[in-house]
Amino acid sequence: MDNLTHSLVGWALAETGLKRRTRKGLAACILAANMPDIDVFFGWAPWTPLATHRGFTHGLVGGVLLMPPLLAGLLLLFDRWQIRRGAVFKSGLPMNAGWLLALCYLGALTHPLLDLQNVYAIQLLSPSSGRWFHTDGLFIISPWLLAMLGTGLWLARGRWKRRARRAGKPAIAALAGVSGFIAANIGISALAWQAPGNSPLHAKPDRIFASPEPLLFWRRDVIWRERGAITQGRYDPLHGLTALVEASQPVADNMADPLVRSAATATPEVVKFLAWSQMPVARIAPQGCQTTVTFGDARYSGPALSRNFNVSATVPTLAPGCPAR
Repeated sequence: MDNLTHSLVGWALAETGLKRRTRKGLAACILAANMPDIDVFFGWAPWTPLATHRGFTHGLVGGVLLMPPLLAGLLLLFDRWQIRRGAVFKSGLPMNAGWLLALCYLGALTHPLLDLQNVYAIQLLSPSSGRWFHTDGLFIISPWLLAMLGTGLWLARGRWKRRARRAGKPAIAALAGVSGFIAANIGISALAWQAPGNSPLHAKPDRIFASPEPLLFWRRDVIWRERGAITQGRYDPLHGLTALVEASQPVADNMADPLVRSAATATPEVVKFLAWSQMPVARIAPQGCQTTVTFGDARYSGPALSRNFNVSATVPTLAPGCPAR
């Protein structure tokens, strides 16, 4: 999910009343909710689980178990630095290291739970496993979540300022609404996953994704792979629970081609890309004694490939008159 959504979820948790448990409570919830995205700065890393976005720092070990104590320690050090400089805290709250750590863990847990909801997916078990997990419950930027969280925060902050009883109730209601919205959308995506098999296509995909639309959240752009061919379709539960509204003709992903298999290990950039890509497709462009293979990911680019999500490698072509490899 986008970092605004992550921040609003952390903020909403704080506004339920948790921010009153310790000084720096609000900061702990918001920062922890964004903390796993630190991996966007590690694309240069030679270790693939770290270089790959939504790898190690989004897993249960790195993102949920190991990183919260580091954040809590940094916040404690910052608090002590402020005290030495004579800072006066308007909240009047004491520092409670135990609650600070607990809020860092709680905020960090929300991050993989949210990122799990879209087709980009996450490696929950990294580094022990490179398997990607996804529920396809949300578009990566959901205006519905932003509206629910924004309304709950606005109402809760007003109640806190008025010192109303149960001031955090709107924030609790917003988080409950978000949870219900996600659960309903996971159910719709589960139906969309079954649609290719239940349709006249009788498909048996080995990999399938069902991406929700941002506004018409009940609709799904379905894309699946079956025996090396990529098919795209549109699913809408309002048109029936077992039928695709439309489907494209299958297009070969070319991943079994010998030249493509050679290019798959040609450069570190390609290796990292394919470690991230879950539905790779390749375009083969011979040029004399060299062949350029361009890899894309059908989740985002389709079989035609997009300039936004691809990487290329050049390998020798075995042809008459060309030198041996």
